[in-house]
Amino acid sequence: MRPADPSLIVILGGAGDLSRRMLIPALARLAREGLLGERYAILGVGTAPRTDAAFRGIAREALRAAGLPFEATRLCEACFYYQQVRGMEGYRALRARIEEVERAHGLPGNRVFYLALPPEKFHESVVGLGEVGLARSPGFTRIVIEKPFGRDAASAAELNRELHARFDESQIYRIDHYLGKETTRNLLVFRFANPIFESVWNRSHIESVQITVAEKLGVEQRAGYYDTIGGLRDMVQNHLTQLVCLIGMEVPGALDAEAIRYEKVKVLRCAVPPADGDVVLGQYGRGRIDGAEVPAYREEPGIAPDSTTDTFAALRLTLDSWRWQGVPFFLRTGKRLPARLTQICVNFRRPPVWLFKGDGQPELHRNRLVMRLQPDEGFQLYFDVKTPGEGMVLKTLPLHFEYKEAFGELPPAYQTLVYDVLLGDQTLFVDARWTEASWRLYQPLLEHRLPVYNYPAGSWGPAEAEELLSCKGERWEKW
Repeated sequence: MRPADPSLIVILGGAGDLSRRMLIPALARLAREGLLGERYAILGVGTAPRTDAAFRGIAREALRAAGLPFEATRLCEACFYYQQVRGMEGYRALRARIEEVERAHGLPGNRVFYLALPPEKFHESVVGLGEVGLARSPGFTRIVIEKPFGRDAASAAELNRELHARFDESQIYRIDHYLGKETTRNLLVFRFANPIFESVWNRSHIESVQITVAEKLGVEQRAGYYDTIGGLRDMVQNHLTQLVCLIGMEVPGALDAEAIRYEKVKVLRCAVPPADGDVVLGQYGRGRIDGAEVPAYREEPGIAPDSTTDTFAALRLTLDSWRWQGVPFFLRTGKRLPARLTQICVNFRRPPVWLFKGDGQPELHRNRLVMRLQPDEGFQLYFDVKTPGEGMVLKTLPLHFEYKEAFGELPPAYQTLVYDVLLGDQTLFVDARWTEASWRLYQPLLEHRLPVYNYPAGSWGPAEAEELLSCKGERWEKW
């Protein structure tokens, strides 16, 4: 791994939660490993009055909270702050501050603008940076935008138009931290480097696919944002759909950003928009998590007592393609579920003739491949074996691989993604085509007022979600 070129990282929202929890620790880890290079600077931008020293204090606290010894990095000396004022005058002053820091540190004009901001601030920032000439520089200029990228098909298309009026697509990095996880990246290797799996990766051998992203947490400090978005927008449109694309895509022509992005967009273009009957939404009520009682969603601070926002979404998705025709993809995500879990379960077809029913084994077993993205990252392939002793008694057991056993701790997703931005590698970032196609897929659901069922915190969601699978003879795979 090579060090990044000398660069200035400008974090708009530099003292915010995302910057403290994710970005500053990610940059510190890169610096500690020598991947930020010898020359770099970090400019935090915010509206509160702060000095450079005060911002460095925020960085110290962020690293202590992340378990990183601050004195082990040179990050503090490279941190600066700019208090932004409103309007174009503020962006002109920001440009002057950027040039001042670059001159002081001998930086060549390579710039990364990270919009660690609420979504409603994206428009103002994109326009402001473009209007004062910060979309171009003597070196490279890259802009990073967090999710949610829009809140529906129209707003996503409008944000893309605003970006493209000022930045080239090659400069734009739409971030989805799920794509930075090592286990997610390994899906490409798992599929395309192992012919034993790719040869059966189709409708002839696979009966169904389940993708679960479960959280034990509630809305935490995100009530104001989450209550206007809900689980369908917050998780399904981006995270879960990204995983569908990695499972469903064809073999790319090359291992580069353009080829991989092209194949992922093809998956969305053959996806059938789910009908109302293919979706179950839920909202958690009171319940128990790890033995402790937790409040209902409507009792959370900042949530309206009559809110109908969904905190759970389960749906059935189909791909109208040669490879996947007739294979349902079942997606499920929710808050206040019993476990923190992200996994993909590929259910292979049962044997056409079951030879063992006369030996007390009436159930038709099937092989399952479970890919765990978090926690306990790894893979498990379930198959049947004969138990020792008389008779033909079968037992399903797993072959397993765990990353921690083989490689130790995995790097955090943001460390990987920030490093890729500095290198100019867009492989793990979505482009305008994918963003708009994904929103179009779910737009019909956003326009309808679907029922939102209650489920107790600590359960796996409303009973209606089980019925979504039972009509296909399936059941949700637990961990």
